[in-house]
Amino acid sequence: MKAIAAVDKNWGIGYQGRLLTSIPNDMQLFKNETTGNVVVMGRKTLESFPGRRPLPHRTNIVLTTFPDYKSGNAIIVPNLNELFETLKDYDSDKIYVIGGESIYRQLLPYCDKALITKIDMEYDADAFFPNLDKEDNWKMTGESEEQTYFDLCYTFTQYTNGKVKTWTSQEED
Repeated sequence: MKAIAAVDKNWGIGYQGRLLTSIPNDMQLFKNETTGNVVVMGRKTLESFPGRRPLPHRTNIVLTTFPDYKSGNAIIVPNLNELFETLKDYDSDKIYVIGGESIYRQLLPYCDKALITKIDMEYDADAFFPNLDKEDNWKMTGESEEQTYFDLCYTFTQYTNGKVKTWTSQEED
């Protein structure tokens, strides 16, 4: 399972339910990586999409404590145990955790990779991705050349988790 996100200098990912910025190459990377695969998100992330609808051409799984929540063809799961039970039907290399903050925090220990677009800018943010540079288990294993979009500089990075928790270990915690 992989996490995918765009972060600012402070690892901010959003403000008031919206992304901090939109960079076309980052959006294209997200689309290329996730299309045809499984995306796992929280309810607020789903509701930030156009029309509050699931992403097309993907299996959308929403982790939410709202038991009667429905949105298009999204699969709704109420807790981690049911999420992991649902994910057993899919190849773990084709599962992407896409946010928001609480979903990243809950699922990052189970991810083996994180695809992070690092934006060299500080924004007002109220949602954050864990700072992988300060996490003992995570190491940057790849970084692109610096890219620019108008006045924004950014790089595509890949982090690898050296100590991935297995889904079944969730029950033992």
